[in-house]
Amino acid sequence: MLTVVQAFDRQPIAELPTDDAAALERKLATAYRLSRERATWLKPHQRIAVLHALAALMESRREQLARQIAREGGKPYTDAMVETGRAIDGVRIAAETLRTRAGQEIPMGITPSSENRRAWTVNEPIGVVAAISAFNHPLNLIVHQVAPAVATGCPIVIKPATATPMSCLDLVQMVQEAGMPEGWVQSFLPESRELAEAFVTDPRVSFLSFIGSASVGWRLRSKLAPGARCALEHGGVAPVIVDRSADLDRLIEPMAKGGYYHAGQVCVSVQRIYVHASLQTEFSERFARRVQALRTGDPLLAETEVGPLITPKEADRVQAWIDEAVAAGARPIGGGRLSETTLYPTVLLNPPKDAKVSTQEVFGPLTCVYGFDTLDQAIQEANALPEAFQSSIFTNDLSSAFRAAERLDASAVMVNDHTAFRVDWMPFAGRRVSGHGVGGIPYTMEEMTSEKMIVFRAG
Repeated sequence: MLTVVQAFDRQPIAELPTDDAAALERKLATAYRLSRERATWLKPHQRIAVLHALAALMESRREQLARQIAREGGKPYTDAMVETGRAIDGVRIAAETLRTRAGQEIPMGITPSSENRRAWTVNEPIGVVAAISAFNHPLNLIVHQVAPAVATGCPIVIKPATATPMSCLDLVQMVQEAGMPEGWVQSFLPESRELAEAFVTDPRVSFLSFIGSASVGWRLRSKLAPGARCALEHGGVAPVIVDRSADLDRLIEPMAKGGYYHAGQVCVSVQRIYVHASLQTEFSERFARRVQALRTGDPLLAETEVGPLITPKEADRVQAWIDEAVAAGARPIGGGRLSETTLYPTVLLNPPKDAKVSTQEVFGPLTCVYGFDTLDQAIQEANALPEAFQSSIFTNDLSSAFRAAERLDASAVMVNDHTAFRVDWMPFAGRRVSGHGVGGIPYTMEEMTSEKMIVFRAG
């Protein structure tokens, strides 16, 4: 059995049965059979109907879903309501994308050998999808894996994070209520880590969708069956540059949101802030005041802005990293502990460049502020790590904006916005250590299909 607890106070929520090897075999066998029986594949209009019905069901249960996100994951209720809205919209995006996505005509007749032929491509479902999700957006991340699979016609077996399985189980149930035939969308709660690896590496799996730690994701990728494809979404150590021309009145609020949203447990949370020397003192004072004013506490309360970390172990780790940086010379502002899982937000001024808080993803309520003299110096510092995901620059100088946009090593550069900005129809992907493949509902749909070419010879 799997015990699910509230992230904030560790009170039990539910006891859930886990899946053994026999259950895994039944689920994979069902998914594989459905993927191979082409005559029974669901038509696009059937899949669109399921997605529309699913969105309506989620809308009718939005309050319940948001409270559950706050309980099991610790995300503040106000932000959990935002997550449910995004998840509902994500389902609709998948349905809308089906109306416009298609193959293309391949030119023929342009050489003598290609005369009297017509050719085009069609997109077919790639096959069985094995999905492993993360705790920090326990509903929306599941939607990002399940909705594209439903839309493209791929049978999917999805394993949620063990800390936050209930949102996933609810979504799978709602997909079935929405009219999805049995077996196309299944959840998986393995009784052991070894069983989770067996799930991913099974030769019947055609595509792995993984959201989680880089060490686990890259290891699993190395063990995939021949021919299986994958998309990996890991973390970053997101850099923000505050250029000398930046307007502090416009950036303090988005910076605080980008750094401390969900207690910093977001793969593109603001972490490293590089501030021009002429603004460093004023920025640090104003930013620290705003961060210290963030309301920390029970995520079920509407006024809470910063909730708990997912486990006491994670809170211990983040606090240890902070203490290590302070011992090495960083100046802390704020901080402290509310409970075994909940830390008050911290700002660290000028931590050592080789400290864990400067070189590794913190995934906690912490940002680090450093000074710089030239924009090229800041860009060089921002690009210094193996991780490369989203980054940003605040500036009122067009040349600085373009210079940073072109020279920052990132999959996305935000200008005058924080690094955690995302909408669910845009491409979302880490580079290098930070990931492989492309996320975002339409892009995941592309990843979950295989292109087939059809050539007709006439005459």
